[in-house]
Amino acid sequence: MKNLFLMFAVVAMFSLNACAQKSKEVPAKVKTSFNQKFPDATRIKWDKENAKEWEAEFKMNGKEYSANFSAEGTWKETEYEIENPEIPSNVKNTLDTEFAGYKIEEAEVSETVEGKVFEIQLEKGDKEIEVAISPDGKIVKKEAKKKNKEEGDEENDND
Repeated sequence: MKNLFLMFAVVAMFSLNACAQKSKEVPAKVKTSFNQKFPDATRIKWDKENAKEWEAEFKMNGKEYSANFSAEGTWKETEYEIENPEIPSNVKNTLDTEFAGYKIEEAEVSETVEGKVFEIQLEKGDKEIEVAISPDGKIVKKEAKKKNKEEGDEENDND
């Protein structure tokens, strides 16, 4: 009886391991879509975002990118960081006008089927704001955050 139980446990363990490996395999449709959209990508690393979406992190044109695809291979979003000099003048004008005194901590471009936005993380003292601005300078989204000085964590003021 002990041998039967041991054999069952070993078979179950191998079965679970096989299932776990299969869930990490990127679907062929996703890889094909990725390769068509980003033929010059290097250092590609895949992660499963959730049951319906895959994310590729990769390098291209000297920058680090991330791109999300549905499990069926449909492109959802691409994000990449940019330096301050790369921020378009319309976006800079909005930042100067609406967020005077804030320092740009991080800037990235987010592209979806709906278009492109510039996601900017701003800081002023213990205040932090994340703002999305369209290429023509319109504020699309604004989220205020507050730094927790004790732990260095952020708290969302919009909750």
